[in-house]
Amino acid sequence: MYKEEFMRKAIRLSIDNAKKGGGPFGAVIVKGGKIISAGVNKVTVKNDPTAHAEMEAIRNASKKLKRFSLKGCELYTSCEPCPMCLSAVYWSNIDRIYFGNTKKDAAKIGFRDDFIYHELSRPILKRKLRITQQLRDEALTAFEVWDLLDNKTEY
Repeated sequence: MYKEEFMRKAIRLSIDNAKKGGGPFGAVIVKGGKIISAGVNKVTVKNDPTAHAEMEAIRNASKKLKRFSLKGCELYTSCEPCPMCLSAVYWSNIDRIYFGNTKKDAAKIGFRDDFIYHELSRPILKRKLRITQQLRDEALTAFEVWDLLDNKTEY
């Protein structure tokens, strides 16, 4: 259930982080009407290109709940998630996303979210990043092993 207080918290985090020189992004994860984790963009602080606000909030929530599935949780984020963060939301099974700024807003101040979304919609051979498949037959062995496991943890 959407609550403005949660969105305002994500926005406050983004503003505070921007004032400190970090990326202008903040996120909170809510479960049962309470904030269980928060995150701000720490890409430059950690020298980690994956340390986006949403990723930090997801990592913190998973650690707190001691599980990789965040089913039953909602994400409030100051900006529409980039493709990496959106994928992480899907992988973590978060129920819903609420966001403030759009990917177009982010593009106006130099962030590449919109470019990456566009690239992902293109065929592999037409993308700017060169991508080459190698040794598929050997790589399939791991998938075959996984597929045959009886005691695997599905995700």
